[in-house]
Amino acid sequence: MKKIFILTICFFLCACDTQVFKNVTVDEYVPTSTKLTLTMTGDALVSPNIYKDAYKDGKYDFRKMFEPLVSEISSSDLLFYNQETVLTDQKLGFSGYPLFTTPQDFGMTMVNLGFNLVNLANNHTLDKGEKGIFATCNFWNSFPGIMTGGSSCTKEESETPKIMEMDGITYTLLSYTTSTNNLKSPNDYYVNIYTPERVKRDFEKVQNKADVILVSMHWGEEYRHIPTSDQKEIAKYLSSLGANIVIGTHPHVIEPIEWIDDTLVIYSLGNLISSQSTKDDYARRIGLLANVDIIKTTVEDRSEIKLTNLNTQLVYTYSKVDNKNFSIIPFSKLDESLLVDYKTLKIKYDSIVKSFDNSIMTK
Repeated sequence: MKKIFILTICFFLCACDTQVFKNVTVDEYVPTSTKLTLTMTGDALVSPNIYKDAYKDGKYDFRKMFEPLVSEISSSDLLFYNQETVLTDQKLGFSGYPLFTTPQDFGMTMVNLGFNLVNLANNHTLDKGEKGIFATCNFWNSFPGIMTGGSSCTKEESETPKIMEMDGITYTLLSYTTSTNNLKSPNDYYVNIYTPERVKRDFEKVQNKADVILVSMHWGEEYRHIPTSDQKEIAKYLSSLGANIVIGTHPHVIEPIEWIDDTLVIYSLGNLISSQSTKDDYARRIGLLANVDIIKTTVEDRSEIKLTNLNTQLVYTYSKVDNKNFSIIPFSKLDESLLVDYKTLKIKYDSIVKSFDNSIMTK
């Protein structure tokens, strides 16, 4: 009887061990994945022509200007743009070049459109001094689901890493500018000035905490379609630190896209909205939408991020000759009445986007 009892126990324990092993194998080694779609757009350079066109019935309404764009961005999880101009209220007033200020109603339109990644570090950040910094910061800080980068109201805010999560993917936005139009800040947090040392410190705060590190760089030379040697050097440095995507703004025209190892580098997205001249082959009125899927795959306790399905689309800021009826129109919705030779222009600017990597998909 004792032998039979011992054999029964052994058989039971072996069966349990086998079942546990099977369960562990099934649960721990099957990969799981999740995806976010990111859309990146360029500079919102809101001049008086634009905000005056938006003024109707005693208020500013910019929504109509973006209506042709809605179908192209509405399915994105993350939406990025560069707020080139300071957002202020009636008390501080509104102005154009060289010191820009823009109604906060414009920012409200961007919020309602779903933009949730906003760069604030650029050469116009200091245009209205401390009052402009606080007006802009306080506006964006009233929307906790929106991540801004590059300008802070306080040192504590500047030094606290911003990391958010969506569908199991954590992400952060680090933002820097290489120029402030010679305007001086009284501290190092009103606007993030690019230095290799500062960037390295910021990376150390978010590495191993964020799955995806996005870096917004306001850099380069205005109206130049080819990145400068400084842009290329900075891009390589950011890639070496572990940036997943480098998002370039400032030139106001489109520049190429390339991969540096696993880092996606978009040197310049051009203007999202602008009333700048149309006499230079429309370069300052043509911007870029860049879309990419962020895939996180997890096996056991290890995760991997991959960027897939990269594609781009040109957009055009249309207006009538008298600077009325501003509208941001994807090239897929253009015709000759809206932009003469738009098909030829599409070939030209798509070729600029692809000049470093001919495999880039264009719509």
